[in-house]
Amino acid sequence: MENDVPHLPPAMHGPVFAISCWLLALMAFSQLLVAGMALATRFEESQVVRTVIKEVPKYLAVRVPDAVISRPPPLQSPQPPPPVASLPLPPPTPLATPEVADPRSDRLIKEARQARVGGDMMRAIVKLEEANGQSPNDPSVLYELGLTHEQLGVNDTAAAYYEKVFQMGVSGAGSLYGLAANKLREGFEEPSALGKLSLGRVLTFKEPDTGDGERVTLTIPTQKAPGEEIDGLKVSVEILFFNRTSKGEIIPLDSQDSHHEEWLKPPYDWADGEEDLRAIYTVAAQDQQNEHLFGHRSYYGQVVILKYNEQVLDVQAWPRDLAARINSPAANPNDPLPPLGLPDDSGVLPALPTP
Repeated sequence: MENDVPHLPPAMHGPVFAISCWLLALMAFSQLLVAGMALATRFEESQVVRTVIKEVPKYLAVRVPDAVISRPPPLQSPQPPPPVASLPLPPPTPLATPEVADPRSDRLIKEARQARVGGDMMRAIVKLEEANGQSPNDPSVLYELGLTHEQLGVNDTAAAYYEKVFQMGVSGAGSLYGLAANKLREGFEEPSALGKLSLGRVLTFKEPDTGDGERVTLTIPTQKAPGEEIDGLKVSVEILFFNRTSKGEIIPLDSQDSHHEEWLKPPYDWADGEEDLRAIYTVAAQDQQNEHLFGHRSYYGQVVILKYNEQVLDVQAWPRDLAARINSPAANPNDPLPPLGLPDDSGVLPALPTP
């Protein structure tokens, strides 16, 4: 094996080694030279002054018109929701008069009512007492007994019958409950003339004078005879108002006075045998000059004329002396009414004679 490795002759060992050393030294020198040149180049570059140009943006202030600037809308308080439209309520159903269960009692009530309107009070009482025995505590019998005793002038007994009807309430007495309540609250009626319709006692309520004039409210009851059919369009009630001056003169209403009338309970069919008319009359306030010349005017009374189809059925004057002051009153209530101091074509009532 040792014979296989080549061996250089000893004479060549010296020159090869020297050449290798020189090559290594040359390579090291070249590397040092390259490094030195690089350092010199970097040093020179660091000594060069460089100028860097930068562009700085410049902002200009431009005024924008106020109209262009969008401003937020002003705060508004919340609006309440729109009111919900309420539907109109249906009209109240009118109360009906309770039917009389017993046919015989119903017939007796009608006969008693016919006798009462005709002026035969004793016969009316007999019929009603018989009906009350047949149908005790019937509201129609009790209310008719109240009307009959009222026209007889026995007000305590009439009030007792009205009180019984009132205690029955709406469920027991129906429409008669309201009529009995009105009787107990406002008073009673007096006997009136015969005919298809008649007048009850007119109730008068005077309000205190507050300086704007004297105000008077009249409640005028009208009664229907049993078995009669009434056409409300043919019924008319005329009211003549009269004043009294501080000088003692009785004069009709002045042109400055005002009044209006209305029926209290629609429909006006007299189904319960009775309908009430309300009239409101205002005596106008006077200035000092007229009051000094003509005297202070105050309400004195009225004449009520009930007509049916332009025929007079009943006339009632209060105070009663007004009937004597009106010219030539009609003897027959079914005949057309004479002048009675009614307005002439000018609409002004003629003056009445002084007392």
